[in-house]
Amino acid sequence: MKSSRMTFIAWLLVCLLDQSAGYPNGKVSESCDSMLPFHGGSPQKFPKHTIEVNVTEFKPGDRVKVSFSGPTFEGFLLQARNADRLEDLPIGSFALADRRRSQLLRCGHVKNSAVSHTSKSKKDHMDAYWIAPRDAPKNIQFLVTVVQKFSIYWVKIPGPKISQSTILPLTTIMSTNRTIPTSLPISSLSQPFNASDCGDRKFCVRNPTHCDPKANNCFFLSFKQDYDSVWIEMSGPSEGYIAFALSHDQWMGGGDDAYLCISEVYCADIRTALLVGRSYPEFDSKSALQNISWRLADGLIQCSFRRRIRLPASTGRYNLDANYYIFLADGEISTEGEIYKHQQQPLITNGKYNILGPLKDIGGSRSPFLIKIHGALMFVGWITTVSIGVIVARFFKSVWPNTLLFGEEIWFQIHRSLMIITILLTSISFALPFIYRGGWNKQAGFHPYFGCTVMALALFQPLMAAFRPPPQAPRRQIFGWLHWSAGTTARILAVVTMFLGMDLPALNLPPWDTYAMIGFVAWHVGIDVLLELHGYCLIRKVEVLEDDRVQILQSLSSAEAQGHTFKKAVLFIYICGNIAFLVTFITAVVQV
Repeated sequence: MKSSRMTFIAWLLVCLLDQSAGYPNGKVSESCDSMLPFHGGSPQKFPKHTIEVNVTEFKPGDRVKVSFSGPTFEGFLLQARNADRLEDLPIGSFALADRRRSQLLRCGHVKNSAVSHTSKSKKDHMDAYWIAPRDAPKNIQFLVTVVQKFSIYWVKIPGPKISQSTILPLTTIMSTNRTIPTSLPISSLSQPFNASDCGDRKFCVRNPTHCDPKANNCFFLSFKQDYDSVWIEMSGPSEGYIAFALSHDQWMGGGDDAYLCISEVYCADIRTALLVGRSYPEFDSKSALQNISWRLADGLIQCSFRRRIRLPASTGRYNLDANYYIFLADGEISTEGEIYKHQQQPLITNGKYNILGPLKDIGGSRSPFLIKIHGALMFVGWITTVSIGVIVARFFKSVWPNTLLFGEEIWFQIHRSLMIITILLTSISFALPFIYRGGWNKQAGFHPYFGCTVMALALFQPLMAAFRPPPQAPRRQIFGWLHWSAGTTARILAVVTMFLGMDLPALNLPPWDTYAMIGFVAWHVGIDVLLELHGYCLIRKVEVLEDDRVQILQSLSSAEAQGHTFKKAVLFIYICGNIAFLVTFITAVVQV
């Protein structure tokens, strides 16, 4: 039975650690610097794939079409680098030409500075658009790593070099039906927005809190009253659009008043819309906006405009002198200019605010409160209470043999209490997503299915325990096997469910959460193995003492006392470690 349990856990570790062994989903951020796929072996020497670009010169803000093709391949990583210093970090950002087969990655400190595959499906060509930053070096060279099969790959295949020019390019760069005008619009914003007046002269919303809008990871929104109008500034890292909306509740829809800053070929378009339900925005006339300005640079979209505080009811726009929840979102657009639904949850302020009232500098959350509680309760139950309860039941039955608590052995009372707490936490947590969503979430992948299975197994355990046979009954062994099997399956599936849930848009914990969860699994398995080895060594020591037949009773008592002291020390360390992991995950949930 013990060996079977260890097999289950080993299988789980192999499944979890396998995520870092290969990257069929294209999440290859670890390869940003070297561009190596880390598949083992050596790269091929003679490239079979070629890179092409549609221009030889560029200016800051230009979009350069980059194409590469060759024999069918499964994976790739495309970057642009300083042609004179290829060891430097990637330069500029990319926009996608094929969202189904390619995705954007953050390499270094620049968002969307690399393109990779989304699956290992066969491909023979790929297109993307490189957006030149304002501080681009004079010469740029494109590099691509291509993986034909797991062990057959080419690293840093060199592509063409392009250089900065003082002449505006007049070529077609987006598609055959979208040409670049001979006179390009000029942005009226010459530099990023300033956050120094936030909370003093401006009402600001920032994510992360107190971030600098000059940084390429900062989403920034500000409101500044000017007589009967309000100056509005919004900025954020996106290759598609950024947007904000005013709402009477924390649900997007219901006629919410929305404003979108959409990246075009060489400019930005500011549009107004009404959000009805979860459908596509209903765009309308932007006549309510004045003094429109924009800026596209360094991977940031920035727009500013003026809007009157009060507008006629016929416009559908909200008056700005009332209390609203404020949404802040970003997303991608198609090559035809249509916007896609935001891939991550929008930032939502924690309460209603009057932007013309007391000036504040606030943040918000990208995860609904009920989903945060759902995640936190699951972490408490399946990282702390259930793990400690299982360890106590497996290894501490003999540590307190004559100590009773409310008429039962103390190990059993601890085990039962922790399991009941786990079931209660799981039951409450299980209901919260359904309360928040109002039903089943079809976009959450396998997470809800695994969650329902864990909930069923958690409820099955106490029902089975209620019919537990007496210790000497023939069916007691069958009960023990079923009890262990159901509990072990529930714990493995709970870890898998948490893995799947941590990256869902509704919670979307930081990237390190996966490694922290792997660390927790390794920590638990390590303590489990340590106690198993200690128990085995103790048994061997007792057998040697029995064979020696000298001072057996005194030696056995001493050996057991030493073993119990060691176990108690390990239990204390284990509890401290579990609490440390729990605090790490809870802190991440709170900060989302």
